[in-house]
Amino acid sequence: MLGRVEKYLIEKVKSDGSLHITLIDPEKVSPEQAAKIAQSSKESGTAAIMIGGSTFNSQNHLDEVLEAIRNAVDLPTILFPNNITGISGNADAMWFMSLLNSVDPYFLVGAQILGAPLVKKYGLEPISMGYIIVGDGGTAGIVGKALPIPYNKPELAAAHALAAQYFGMRFIYLEGGSGAKDPVPPEMIRKVKSYVDATLIVGGGIKTKEQALTAVSAGADIIVTGNLVESLGSEQRVADIIKGIKTVKQ
Repeated sequence: MLGRVEKYLIEKVKSDGSLHITLIDPEKVSPEQAAKIAQSSKESGTAAIMIGGSTFNSQNHLDEVLEAIRNAVDLPTILFPNNITGISGNADAMWFMSLLNSVDPYFLVGAQILGAPLVKKYGLEPISMGYIIVGDGGTAGIVGKALPIPYNKPELAAAHALAAQYFGMRFIYLEGGSGAKDPVPPEMIRKVKSYVDATLIVGGGIKTKEQALTAVSAGADIIVTGNLVESLGSEQRVADIIKGIKTVKQ
């Protein structure tokens, strides 16, 4: 049975055609700043707030950031943990994900085994996801000891995604890396989407409305932007992205 947040995302993709989710890195913001980002993102039309980053040290700070976000907006909050220290009971749900192209078993299944009891203890909704790092990979690729799939090898990304679907994972995330120079190319998105029925998330390097439109037109169901929301004039840029992608699949 689907949980409340997962059902919300799937139904919203069906009704809206595509979604935008805002990613907030708790290492880069105070609780007050996180609340303001969440408020402006909601006003722009974002569908949910993801919380997580490639590096993280303070559990108390994560809890405080989440509490501030939940007090500011009524959008679903979804943890995007890089490790078990990224798990908090102050969120609604968590991407329960495996980094499929990591060479370290810890990121394939080890962290998940350690984190599962915490997910149960906190009553978080686990949402199964296959996480695939592509392109440059950024910090996430280094920390997760991944072998990023080159942008010119879309068939390899598709094979990873199909394996994830066969494992029962209902979401696939193509991650170009935080602050990536170039976003995931449409050829890779299109190839992955042709292989899987799972909901396809694309993030990393998407900074403009045109880049978001390209990704959605190629088959992305959900667009994630993170670094963008921290930049000057981000409110209007995020609003333009959300407004633009809603017109593609309707």
